[in-house]
Amino acid sequence: MIFHAGVIGGVHVQQLQRRVDNRGWLIELHRNDEQSHDVAMQYASLTHPGVARGPHEHREQTDLFAFVGPGTFCLQLWDLRKASPTYETLQTLFVGEANRASVLVPPGVAHGYRNISDCPGLVINMPDRLYAGHGRESPVDEIRHEARLHVATSDMRRSWGTTESS
Repeated sequence: MIFHAGVIGGVHVQQLQRRVDNRGWLIELHRNDEQSHDVAMQYASLTHPGVARGPHEHREQTDLFAFVGPGTFCLQLWDLRKASPTYETLQTLFVGEANRASVLVPPGVAHGYRNISDCPGLVINMPDRLYAGHGRESPVDEIRHEARLHVATSDMRRSWGTTESS
């Protein structure tokens, strides 16, 4: 599969504003009056410097990631939806501390990120499906692509500096 660089249809990137006052700061991660997305659960993950997560895709789940820092990430997305006008498009974003953003990733778009900073990086996800369903009793909606997409996209190996995934 050959990917070309571009913007993927259905992926929405929204800059997140940090509001600072004498008490500290606040960032609104999601507002349903600005972006339609039903949040089923929320979680935060810490990724060590140089470590990659993914890539994988979901059949039904939509992810809404928030990259607010600390840390900077190279986020890559691959459109694997054969019926999509942006099929076989690779979109690369640099998000985190210096470029705070939320990124909505629809089903069928594989995604993975690597912490490219010198400090641990925080990522928040607000998917529209429960992990492993209600009571964690259903199959996990995840198709892993570590080997396939790493081999298919030399751009990822160059930007991430490795084929390591976790």
